[in-house]
Amino acid sequence: MNNLSNTIIVAKESKQMTWQAIADALEMSTVWTTSACLGMNSMPKDKAEALCSLLELGPEVCAALQKYPTKVWQQTVPTDPLIYRFYEIMGVYGDTLKEVIQEKFGDGIMSAIDFNMEVEKEENPNGDRVVVTMNGKFLKYKSW
Repeated sequence: MNNLSNTIIVAKESKQMTWQAIADALEMSTVWTTSACLGMNSMPKDKAEALCSLLELGPEVCAALQKYPTKVWQQTVPTDPLIYRFYEIMGVYGDTLKEVIQEKFGDGIMSAIDFNMEVEKEENPNGDRVVVTMNGKFLKYKSW
């Protein structure tokens, strides 16, 4: 995690705020807001200013939030159990998802740019469920 993210997380925790509360204050999705605070998306100026006002962060944080990120992550197998499960899901079901998506849409990909994602909690008497919904525009490969 980078210094910017650490600064934001410390401020978030000192204010005893949740990512949901921060996202609600910014009128943005929880996933996008969290991702931007962790350095994986840039914030428009108005959202960066609103976040910095909310968390009482300085102008250097506001400016850094607006920069275009270099999206880099560890390329090794993750060791955090929750993150590893997503890695495992893609390892087990990645080829299946590719086959089903391409059968339904043709040769192409799901955009991670024209994209949104939601995380919901579904209460269940057998144990609460995590519901992750990913919604991305289909981008067809073109022939030339």
